[in-house]
Amino acid sequence: MNEIKAIEEAQMKGEVDDFKVGDTVKVHFKIVEGKTERIQIYEGLVIAMKNSRVGKTFTVRKNSYGVGVERVFPLHSPRIAKVEVTRPGRVRRAKLYYIREKIGKSAKIKELITKKDTQDKAEAAQN
Repeated sequence: MNEIKAIEEAQMKGEVDDFKVGDTVKVHFKIVEGKTERIQIYEGLVIAMKNSRVGKTFTVRKNSYGVGVERVFPLHSPRIAKVEVTRPGRVRRAKLYYIREKIGKSAKIKELITKKDTQDKAEAAQN
């Protein structure tokens, strides 16, 4: 059993970007085409996070030309270069599957407004 845990810990990423369900994220995903490798950006809303440890996955949903597209990404995959939070969301659910039925403005998630540190205010006052 300890051998399995050792293998899992070796495969886990040390630095995991801090994001949660309801955030709008940009996932930088490596795509291999023959011998070339490129990074493709997939931007959308995180509607679910599942499992734990090495098998942790998150589902990102976006609208592409009027069609809803969902993609499941493994969090600790070596193909994920980085996950960048573009807009933090304020939700009260763990899974946002109800967004699938929503269209237009009702499919939006409220933005999480955070307070800035006092250091940021002090720097702004100096400038």
